[in-house]
Amino acid sequence: MPTVYIGMGANLASWAGPPEATLAAAVSRLESLGRVVCRSSLYSTTPVGLAAQPRFTNAAVALETELQPRELLHELLAIEKEFGRDRVAGIPNGPRTLDLDLLLWDDLRVSEPGLEIPHPRLAQRAFVLIPLNEIAPQIVDPTQGKTLAQLLYTLLKNGEGDAHAVVRVHNEIWRAGACRDVVDPAEPLRADHDDRHRRR
Repeated sequence: MPTVYIGMGANLASWAGPPEATLAAAVSRLESLGRVVCRSSLYSTTPVGLAAQPRFTNAAVALETELQPRELLHELLAIEKEFGRDRVAGIPNGPRTLDLDLLLWDDLRVSEPGLEIPHPRLAQRAFVLIPLNEIAPQIVDPTQGKTLAQLLYTLLKNGEGDAHAVVRVHNEIWRAGACRDVVDPAEPLRADHDDRHRRR
């Protein structure tokens, strides 16, 4: 069964509660589309594209599903609507109650109107790569021909993507679980950042 990697984000409350509660409730909805086999930790991230808005809560999950790409996209958009997100009426890159993005789908490559897999900005977004790398560092981006760990290493090495603004957070409502035992290459960077922040 194909494995799909989905990026999750929110910075506004929904009927389920604050962003972390929304993401937890959305994972339960994703279970109706297949089997969620692992999920990253939660991360507090700086907004990209529109600075004047609350920080986001982000995560990534792996979903085994028999749905076709268009079918899954339709279902993800429907779940967003259930939690109060209207992509048509919303401000581009603005505040949202829920964001569900198709990031990777095994080695599948799709480029169609409204649907592009892998996600076209995957390699440039620390708030996507860091949680995704936590659960599946050895997965290869078929467009780049590199693993997620390699993409993240390049991003951190070049000092791009605002990696310092992606901070792991803990919340009792969220249960993280990696697909396998992995070492997070971004952890030393975040630990150094947290240590410097404490010394200020």
